[in-house]
Amino acid sequence: MSLAFGTRKGNDGPAGAGPTGPAAPSTQHLLRRKRRREAARTLAFLSPWLVGFGVFFVYPLVSTAYFSFTQYNGFGAPAFNGLKNWDYVFDQLPTFWQGLRNTLWLVVVMVSLRVVFGLGIGMLITKVKTGAGFFRTVFYLPYLAPPVAATVAFAFLFNPGTGPVNHLLGELGLPQPGWFASPDWSKPALTLLAMWGIGDLMVIFMASLLDVPREQYEAAELDGAGPFQRFRYVTLPNISPIIMFAVVTGVIQTMQYYTQALVAGKVASGIAGNSGQQFEPGYPSGSTWTLPQMVYNLGFQRFNYGAACVVALVLFAISMAVTSILLRRRSGFMASDD
Repeated sequence: MSLAFGTRKGNDGPAGAGPTGPAAPSTQHLLRRKRRREAARTLAFLSPWLVGFGVFFVYPLVSTAYFSFTQYNGFGAPAFNGLKNWDYVFDQLPTFWQGLRNTLWLVVVMVSLRVVFGLGIGMLITKVKTGAGFFRTVFYLPYLAPPVAATVAFAFLFNPGTGPVNHLLGELGLPQPGWFASPDWSKPALTLLAMWGIGDLMVIFMASLLDVPREQYEAAELDGAGPFQRFRYVTLPNISPIIMFAVVTGVIQTMQYYTQALVAGKVASGIAGNSGQQFEPGYPSGSTWTLPQMVYNLGFQRFNYGAACVVALVLFAISMAVTSILLRRRSGFMASDD
């Protein structure tokens, strides 16, 4: 009996280990192979984006950071010079700080007014009972105008001497600003130009406003909420992601503000049609001088690619910092509402 019992015990050990021992590694191996196939499939689908991201973002960013520490004119080999380019931009170029102030002014004022104006126009058109399509088309068409053509047209309309805008203001007995020819009014004039082409934000806000559930407005009215309270507690919470999208994209676009400021300065200076004359961006008195113009001026007019890369990195850092702050505040606002 003891021998039989011992034999059965010995057979149970290998027999119990047989199905579970070798089978477990096989199952794990199959799971690993499945995960590898899924990872390879995912990478295959992501490969076009990964290639584009590496070629058009990572490589230019790394190259810009490298060239910012070199003396490079675009022709010879770059020579490492440490922090000389950074010292040159921050300490020896007063135009850098002027361009930074102008750029930040445009970011704060232009982006804010465009968002408020676009939201207001979108709300007005959604309330129109008849002719909404006509007004939507009228407000959207300016956005389709090419930036150069729109800026030239605005520069002639706001010409301080012969423009119809100042003529009308004079007839009404109002002050006649210098607009693009005045250092104090050039940036407000550029802001008016940006607000004129508000069609993109108007369409986005209209779509978000029409998507707000009507039941929430009806419930708010039954609770005695007025127009302002309905806007504060019903409209804003529903369209806040769209507002954040408009602000973030507006900040990024304005940090790259180049064409309109350059063309407006050229037209106002009177040398737009004379290609033989040398034009220094920022007319009048550096009031339209922005950091993107500085990047072009340093890199392609003065052939100082190292200093241009420093300014480009500053623009990138400011854009990332502002975007991160806005998104964090948005997350905190949503958490407090919850």
